[in-house]
Amino acid sequence: MVRRSPLRIAGTALALTLAAPAVTAAAAPAQQTTAAPAHFMVLGPTGEGLDVTADSVEAAGGAVVRSWPEIGVIAATSTEVGFAADLRGEPAVQGVGASRNLVARMPDENSTNRFEKVDGTVEATTAAAKPGAEPLEPEQWDMRMIGAPKAHQVSRGSQDVTVGVLDYGIDPNHPDLAPNLDESKSVSCVDGVPDRSVEAWGPEAGQDHGTHVAGTIAAARNGLGIAGVAPNVNLASIRVITDEGFIYPSAAVCGFMWSAQHGIDVTNNSYFVDPWYFWCQRDPDQAAVAEAVRRSVAYAQGHDVVNVVAAGNSNQDLSKPIRDTNSPNNGGPTQDRLAGPGCTQLPGELPGVVTVSSVGADTEKSYFSNYGLGSVDVTAPGGDSEQIPEKAPSRNGLILSSVPGGGWGYMQGTSMASPHTVGVAALLRSAHPDWTAAQVKGALKAQADTLPCPKSYDTDGDGKQDAKCRGGKTGAGFFGAGLVNALDAVRG
Repeated sequence: MVRRSPLRIAGTALALTLAAPAVTAAAAPAQQTTAAPAHFMVLGPTGEGLDVTADSVEAAGGAVVRSWPEIGVIAATSTEVGFAADLRGEPAVQGVGASRNLVARMPDENSTNRFEKVDGTVEATTAAAKPGAEPLEPEQWDMRMIGAPKAHQVSRGSQDVTVGVLDYGIDPNHPDLAPNLDESKSVSCVDGVPDRSVEAWGPEAGQDHGTHVAGTIAAARNGLGIAGVAPNVNLASIRVITDEGFIYPSAAVCGFMWSAQHGIDVTNNSYFVDPWYFWCQRDPDQAAVAEAVRRSVAYAQGHDVVNVVAAGNSNQDLSKPIRDTNSPNNGGPTQDRLAGPGCTQLPGELPGVVTVSSVGADTEKSYFSNYGLGSVDVTAPGGDSEQIPEKAPSRNGLILSSVPGGGWGYMQGTSMASPHTVGVAALLRSAHPDWTAAQVKGALKAQADTLPCPKSYDTDGDGKQDAKCRGGKTGAGFFGAGLVNALDAVRG
């Protein structure tokens, strides 16, 4: 996922490249004063009944930022101390929870799932390119792994299919992406309120994650750069990440609701919702916010949106209780707690989503990828600097894709695995336009190639197992149903 360098966002950015401009770290935002409004998600009834909830919000000293009567959710702010406690129990209020901290800070670069940035650039040779191939296609070992080049001989996807990239934004001028970018469906949801201006939904300098993800999904076959998994489908930039790199609940809800209501067929979600790594039911604030996000995801799925989510980059077994020492991640004090039953990572552990782990060039679990029996649906190539592709000219084990400024660069992370799966889902939606979201998810899993658990998983050679795969020959603990297959997606 993006974590500040995105994964949190779910990827680890290792080297930006080629023609891309140099990346500089963003300055830390100034601290807010305690007089600044706090942010909340408020639950109420659906439909006109939510008007009563809004009245209760205002009576308690709050302001409605955005309401979604379709799911009974309101995003609100207030400067009143004790606003959430005072609002609970008021007319038409089913729950209320703080959705971010008053004190904002740059995410800790060492916190769970954040990107690592490595100085320097990498060169990608075009010497091995074949006639008719994209110039950088020889470096795309990841596409060959899932059968994408062969799939393109059958279908490159349909322009009737639109993929929403919930991320930092997509560079609208990138030559590999502009042919497929639908600006009419692009939007910023960063503040919870849709803003359709290009300035709002496009990335700022250094925000490369969304453009990289988009290239893996649908970079055009146009004789430039690379080819995506589904190079003919449309892309929509749905920005949900702040300049500081946070994905707050109101932005996520706005993104899912926009997708449901604007003809988005598949979404890519390479992130987890801030500021809590896990949202736990025992806390009334966290429970209310988690329910708001759950409602928005369920609404999208009810409108036939396939939601694909990166599993995260902490090499953690999501099927077991996990010690969370980094939450909240946007202002202290952080807690040291065991997140077990009743605690959910959003949106990756919500019902109906497709959760994706990562493998490297050797088709082994990436050293960073989260995993877990029953917690992962499928796997896809997300890169691994320790797994070297023999047939790629540069022998770079990361994923090559587009970056802002018209260039291409390498990254690794489950953030990079998720868009491969999204591309295959887009091919399935193209081949079977009458299929429901549930049918597409079922086909992704049914067509996946089984990868058995490894006999040993000692990535650093110290003689100790770095992760335990449960599932035996099924490999389900690491890989879910297996490696996604683009060629099978277009054969049916």
